[in-house]
Amino acid sequence: MSGELVCSVPEELRNTEAEKSVETIIKQSSGDHAHNVTQQTEKNLWNEIRPNHSLGSKELFHTEEEDDDEDDDDDDSGTHYLNSDERPCTHLQRAERPGNGNLPDTFQTDHLLYYERFKAYQDYMLGDCKTSEVEAFTAEYLEKIVEPCDWQAIWHTDVFDVLVEVVEVNCKELKAKVELVLPMESESRGCDLTEESMKALLEATLHKVPLLELSVVYDESGDFDQTALALEHLRFFYKHIWRKWDEEDEDDDFDYFVRCVEPRLRLYYDILEDRVPAGLVAEYHSTLALCSEKFQEFSSLRSGLDSDSESEQDNVSMVEGLRLYEQLEALKRKLRIFENPLLRYVLGYKVNSGQQSCRAKGPRLAGGRVVHLVSASATVHQLQSLITDKLMPHYSSEEFEVQFHSDPVLAVNACFEGDVVIVCPGLYSITSSISIVDSIEVEGYGLPDEVVIEKRNKGDAFVESTGANVRLSNLKFIQHDAIEGILCVRQGKLEMENCVMQCETTGVIVRSAAQLGMNMCDLYGSKGAGVEIYPGSICSLVGNGIHHCKEGILIKDFADELDAMPKITMVNNVIHNNQGYGVILVKPGDAAVEDLPAEPNKASRLQNKSRPYFSLGFLYISASHLSPDFAEGNDLIKQELVATSAKKHRLQKNRMKALGAMQADENLLSQEMFISIHGNQFKHNGKGSFGTFLY
Repeated sequence: MSGELVCSVPEELRNTEAEKSVETIIKQSSGDHAHNVTQQTEKNLWNEIRPNHSLGSKELFHTEEEDDDEDDDDDDSGTHYLNSDERPCTHLQRAERPGNGNLPDTFQTDHLLYYERFKAYQDYMLGDCKTSEVEAFTAEYLEKIVEPCDWQAIWHTDVFDVLVEVVEVNCKELKAKVELVLPMESESRGCDLTEESMKALLEATLHKVPLLELSVVYDESGDFDQTALALEHLRFFYKHIWRKWDEEDEDDDFDYFVRCVEPRLRLYYDILEDRVPAGLVAEYHSTLALCSEKFQEFSSLRSGLDSDSESEQDNVSMVEGLRLYEQLEALKRKLRIFENPLLRYVLGYKVNSGQQSCRAKGPRLAGGRVVHLVSASATVHQLQSLITDKLMPHYSSEEFEVQFHSDPVLAVNACFEGDVVIVCPGLYSITSSISIVDSIEVEGYGLPDEVVIEKRNKGDAFVESTGANVRLSNLKFIQHDAIEGILCVRQGKLEMENCVMQCETTGVIVRSAAQLGMNMCDLYGSKGAGVEIYPGSICSLVGNGIHHCKEGILIKDFADELDAMPKITMVNNVIHNNQGYGVILVKPGDAAVEDLPAEPNKASRLQNKSRPYFSLGFLYISASHLSPDFAEGNDLIKQELVATSAKKHRLQKNRMKALGAMQADENLLSQEMFISIHGNQFKHNGKGSFGTFLY
């Protein structure tokens, strides 16, 4: 006899979040089989209607695919659990083991995205717990998620992997009681592993192994997905987030997730996705390792001290303990700077982006200069042309010798003051930055499109110049997936001529007190500004093409009146097809009353009564000075930059007068921007030729 049995969930037991009534249709059959199906159906129904906090464990990672599946489930009234063609299955992928070993595969869980781990720690594992509550919250999370028994896992250590079956889980101790699966399946590294030795090891540990060392065996049913994910979150937390000294943190009243988990998780993924310079990453890891070492020393010393003892040895240990404590606190402060997404870049620029490499080598002690030839390979004809066209006319004197390199980075690193690097035609792929610290010349032998240097490592700057007098010519630079600008002049002077720069982030950056001369170059593709000009710098742009960037040229004016305006020359440049403005000035937006021009006296009002004033933000410009094309082009840029420089001038003058004793020297206070802007063409820029951004 067969028929349909309709099981409806009573109203008072329905899930409060469900919008539809739960109805299950079961194909009823005779005998015990029907009874078993009914029991399974009741279990499924109970899973449907149990409280929300239990549902949370099954919805730990809710993907769009799962949402679609749930919609289908509602339409199907739950019958998919009994349909052989639509059985539940895992949503996790299989992690295949390397080689031809006999161990089964495990779940692949180490590829989770940032937001997935973020949601797991914030919503399920840690919530708003304090540091002292992390252990208790973690145990509670595991009790809700991890299957208590009857699942297989790979016990992974440094010397062996072995298949075991979990018979009990102790969430508070973060351990599981396991039994060896027979016949034994294992892989060893550097040791002989037998069934007897493994049984002896398990007996010695009372069959308890750390949960951190267990990886769930892959199962297509989906029953162990959440267990595998929970163990992955546990492993990741204690490997990359938790610090041994966290539990001693004095700020125990604050949310541990907000204070520690989120910034450390963000830093991990920034490093993983190459958003942090490689030098900064190395500094972070070395600081973390040193901090762990100092904490271990401090803990060992502290545990050996007797608080009641007054012996000389204990007094010496106490002094040593204080010294270690101070070192440990300094390292912890440095780590917090690394973990802060804003401060880490300040530290990164200071420590790893040219400051340490500013020490120029100077001339060779033995005298002489070297021509560094860079070429992966060259024909006899190319060498002959190079000698005839370049080496003999310019470098044939006795002071020069020739050295050969296959990598332009190695050639630059080998340079002393006065050396020359000649890069032969070819494509050179580099992974580290080109840091120029001495006064040298780097030139391509040929057209820029024939001498190409491309960089593929995201974490480092491409070219950084700190030399007193550096020259680049006839080169093409190509960025790939970068996070820093294509070229940065941090200090000294850099002359560029006939170069091509295919940017990825910002283009050329001219820092304060640095000088850039950029002539007949082509720059494009920047996701920021093509050229960034900082206060106090000197920048000369002549005959360049700057196009297809977010902004063409960005000029920065900081609020501090002590920051001098840059000296800018812009002549005959073609700035076109940029997303924003051709030239944009970034400046403070607060216009204090004292910053405005003084009220003109009566005589000046009478003298200029036919000359009305127009208010442009903080600036008053006489109508007689307005250019007919003020709204576009070169004159508009000059007007705004001169006005901004004049404001700085007034602020500096007032500041010096406020200091009291001496009268302000007009010559010393004359910090107006040197401006030579003419002949530039602005075409097809998204927001116009010139604009200002107020902050």
